[in-house]
Amino acid sequence: MDLAEHKVSGKTIFNGKIVRLDVDQARLPDGSIATREVVYHPGGVAILALDEQNNVSLVRQFRYPFGKLLLELPAGKLDHGTEEDPLVGAKRELSEEAGLEAAHWTYLGCILASPGFSSEVLHMYLARQLTPTPRHPDEDEFLDVLTMPFDELFAQVMDGTVTDAKTVATVLKTKYLLGL
Repeated sequence: MDLAEHKVSGKTIFNGKIVRLDVDQARLPDGSIATREVVYHPGGVAILALDEQNNVSLVRQFRYPFGKLLLELPAGKLDHGTEEDPLVGAKRELSEEAGLEAAHWTYLGCILASPGFSSEVLHMYLARQLTPTPRHPDEDEFLDVLTMPFDELFAQVMDGTVTDAKTVATVLKTKYLLGL
């Protein structure tokens, strides 16, 4: 059975600094027409920076849509409209947010952030052999940097204390890869 949906028409409703929102009409497999709202996003990266003692660098920042502080891995969006290589973006974000550089990078794959309405693809990396570098967060980015033993972070992922999707997925992939 062909399950594909095909765009019939569309209109851009909003075109912002980070996302674009389109409202499309799509033909469904049975021939009927449905409305599809799509948020186009340039994609992003998440980095699990693991030191020699198995400590992870994390950031705590206020997330406006949820009105609270969240504990997350260093992460960020890829440069809009540039087809930026995800590894280049990961290196930039680790330096900006955590003040770290890494000599060894392992690509852990990607996840689709919310495929029901968003085009965002998040690329996950494990960064090791870390050295400090000056932090330089974006001008509108306020965050605290902290470290935590990997086992403690894993426990917080498993008990639901840490709920950020990119952090959860990256921690679980790292746990599986390294057997920590």
